[in-house]
Amino acid sequence: MARLSTRRRLRTRPGHLLARLVSCCPGPDARFGARLLTTVAAATLASVPFTLALMLVESRWPPLRRLDQGAAERLHAAALEHPSWVRVLEFLTDVVWDPLAMRLLVAALVVWLLVRGAVRLALWAAVTTTVGGLLGLLLKNVVARARPHLPDPVAQAPGFSFPSGHAMTATTSCAVLLLALLPLVPRPWRPLPWALAAVSVVGVGYTRVALGVHWVSDVLGGWLLGLAVVTATTAAFEAWRADVGRRRTTPAQGLEPEIRSGRPEPPVGAAERP
Repeated sequence: MARLSTRRRLRTRPGHLLARLVSCCPGPDARFGARLLTTVAAATLASVPFTLALMLVESRWPPLRRLDQGAAERLHAAALEHPSWVRVLEFLTDVVWDPLAMRLLVAALVVWLLVRGAVRLALWAAVTTTVGGLLGLLLKNVVARARPHLPDPVAQAPGFSFPSGHAMTATTSCAVLLLALLPLVPRPWRPLPWALAAVSVVGVGYTRVALGVHWVSDVLGGWLLGLAVVTATTAAFEAWRADVGRRRTTPAQGLEPEIRSGRPEPPVGAAERP
C-alpha cells in the first residue's frame, strides 16, 4: 500500500506543480502563454517536412546532392556571364531582403501593435521572429554544413550553410507582416500582398543560390523551418482566440480581423465579453 501511494504521489506531483504555476496567473492569457511556448518547441523540432530535409542533407542523399550541385553550377555559370545581374542580386539580398531589414520591419510592426492595444498579436509577432532566428542559428551550428565552393566565386558569406537564414527570415517575417496587416487591406486588394510576400520569399531563395552562397536544399530547409515556426505560433494564437470566445480565422482573413477596430483585444487577463 505504501508503494502504491508513493506511485500516485509521483504521478500527480507534476500536475499539482503545473496547477500551482498556472494559478499564479489564471485566465486565458496564462493558457495562451503556455500554448505559445510548448507548441513552438514541439512543432518546430518535430516538424516532419523539415526533419526529413535535415535527414536527407545529413545522409548526403545522392539525388539531393545532384540537385544541389547541378543548380549551383548552372546558376554560377550564368552569374559569371552577367556581372550586372550579380550586382542586382547583391542589392536585393543585402539591402531589400536583408534579414536585418526584415527584422526591423517586424520590430516596427510590434511597436505599432502595442500602441494600438493589440498586445497579444505583438507578442505573437515578436516570438515568431525571435524563435525562428534563434532556432535557425542553433541548427546551423549543429549541422555545420559547408557552403558551396565554386571556381571564381561572385559572392561570399560567413558561417555554415543549412538552413538558409535569409530564406527562413524571409518566410517568418513575410508571414508575420502578412497575417497581422492583411485585415487592414481592402478585400479586392488582398491578392497583392500575398503575391508580394510570395515573390519576396522565392526571390530571397533564388538570390542565395544564384550568388553561390547556398545550396538549393539550404533554401528549402529555411523555408520549411520558417513555415513550421509560423504554423506553431499561429496555432497557439488561435487557441487563445478560442479561449476568449472569438471565432477562428483563416489565412485569407488575417490573424486578428479585429485590428481594424478601436479595441482589437480584451484587456490582459480578461476574457471577451459578448
